[in-house]
Amino acid sequence: MSAPSARVEVPFSVDALRTYLHGRVEGIDDSLQAIRFKGGQSNPTFLLETNSHRYVLRAKPAPVAELLPSAHAIEREYRVQSALAGSDVPVARMHCLCEDESVIGRAFYVMQHVDGRVLWDQALPDSSRAERAAIYDEMNRVISALHRIDPEAIGLRDYGKHGEYLARQIRRWSKQFEASRTIPIEAMDRLIEWLPAHLPADDDAVAIVHGDFRLDNLIFDAQAPRVLAVIDWELSTLGHPLADFAYHMMSRHIPRDTMHGLGGVDIDALGIPDEATCIAAYERRSGRKVCGDWNYYLAYNLFRLAAICQGIAKRVDDGTASSARAAEHGALATPLADLGWQFARKARS
Repeated sequence: MSAPSARVEVPFSVDALRTYLHGRVEGIDDSLQAIRFKGGQSNPTFLLETNSHRYVLRAKPAPVAELLPSAHAIEREYRVQSALAGSDVPVARMHCLCEDESVIGRAFYVMQHVDGRVLWDQALPDSSRAERAAIYDEMNRVISALHRIDPEAIGLRDYGKHGEYLARQIRRWSKQFEASRTIPIEAMDRLIEWLPAHLPADDDAVAIVHGDFRLDNLIFDAQAPRVLAVIDWELSTLGHPLADFAYHMMSRHIPRDTMHGLGGVDIDALGIPDEATCIAAYERRSGRKVCGDWNYYLAYNLFRLAAICQGIAKRVDDGTASSARAAEHGALATPLADLGWQFARKARS
């Protein structure tokens, strides 16, 4: 996993955590320490270390008034990763779920610590041309594998509603945006009106969707372009596979100065496969056709990401943000919405 932050005081009692985990998780003893990982805009994540073992704890943030009732549902993260164990989608092993907030002041779960690489820059500056191609192809393999899985076959038939995913998501994130609005964003107002009026005809497609499938939510083998674990399943549900796939592909259109995207980058020179190549590989591997208006799926995902960033901006204003970089992410709502509206205009022309 990514490197933990400097050793600072964690926002819960390590003694209380140790008492709870003792006997539930192997190797928990008096040497237990907790260190926060960088990242984690929503659900803070901590490295747990003892003299003999390493684990990862993922928790809800400190109790605050939530804008969205289903936010920070770490019990869902635990459930989906448990269900995917042994499948073609690599996940960390789940060890313990605690929904009793009286233990450390918040619900949490403990999972395997996966020793590997988290790659933060989508241009992969430290990789060779061949390795970049292999890393992006591996990402394509994993998301295709996820969308091939039958939810009912692994006990996830009730993990989300079936059908009308885009319509429901647009209503949800429109409501979330309005509840967290801090400044006028004209492009968001336009998208809130335009998206539900131009829904694709195939909105009933259903698959397990990650909801945030991107490079830095994957842990790669230290020596090979192989995914060891997909992490950060907070936004996962049953949903439209093409919406999930388009989110993964969205980075190719986001400029370098906005969330370190690949927009404007000569990806061919870097060895990174272009959009058409990735779509063809996804269709071959997943057995699904990328039909309909691709620009719509991109516009929808940029709208959704802008709403998420606006939620972060609101938490910054309220003083409840859980990351030191929250203000930076919150400021991205406007440029992401503007880009989303550009794709919407292409879709309707």
